[in-house]
Amino acid sequence: MHYSLSHHKLKLILSAQGLKTGDAGGIDRLFGGADGYYWFGTLRDMCPEGKTLSWENQYAMVAAIQAHENASAAEDDMPAEKPSAAHIAAISKLLADPV
Repeated sequence: MHYSLSHHKLKLILSAQGLKTGDAGGIDRLFGGADGYYWFGTLRDMCPEGKTLSWENQYAMVAAIQAHENASAAEDDMPAEKPSAAHIAAISKLLADPV
């Protein structure tokens, strides 16, 4: 399965659920529970505006998300967060490309 990420896709995902970018509680639930809003922000930050990132499989997508998180945490001298299984499942479902 292929996965892709863009600002446009994130906007469509929120819109389909009737959510706005500031709805932290709704985004938490949509993106896998507590800290879902954090991972939504990470996805938004890792993708340049107007560009689309894509991956051939879930493993590559999760590795890219973690690499971005690791780099961001290092810049801020903070320990990197790791998405939970629930976050990965929700993100995978949301970013999967239709076949």
